Amino acid sequence: MGQGELVPDAIVVKVVKERLAKEDCKNGYILDGYPRTIDQAKAAESFTKLSAIIHLTVPEWIVVERLSSRRICQRCGHVYNIRFLKPEKEGICDVCGSQIYQRIDDTPKVIQERLGVYATQTRPLLEFYREKIPFVEFKCERIDIPPEVAVREILKKLRKLKLNKI
Repeated sequence: MGQGELVPDAIVVKVVKERLAKEDCKNGYILDGYPRTIDQAKAAESFTKLSAIIHLTVPEWIVVERLSSRRICQRCGHVYNIRFLKPEKEGICDVCGSQIYQRIDDTPKVIQERLGVYATQTRPLLEFYREKIPFVEFKCERIDIPPEVAVREILKKLRKLKLNKI
């Protein structure tokens, strides 16, 4: 991960399959970042059926800026952004008072590597799924768009597909 590489498919598939078999997934779930490869997608077809793809289109410079300014609490995992969602006290979690840190894979260089991996391994999934299941698209072209705006728009589109009861 520190070099921007993905965890091997066999490990990811095993972990996801085991997780989806748990009771709390019985009535539905959201997969974030899975599947990431065609092989993972083909393996997933044996144990789950996807209802929709939520496809976020974001310029590379925004991805780099947002991820490289992300910070996470060491203890409780609360997420901050030093540009947009700062803790009240610099470096300290508002929730539990622990130190916040930057993940080793959230540096601009590693993020660029991850985007390269995405382009070669994950982007082909769009074509793999395009004719199989509905896509819910959200395009972000400004760095200052709050996540709530994206969520609201995505939920609206999911409702139109009758995939959301919220």
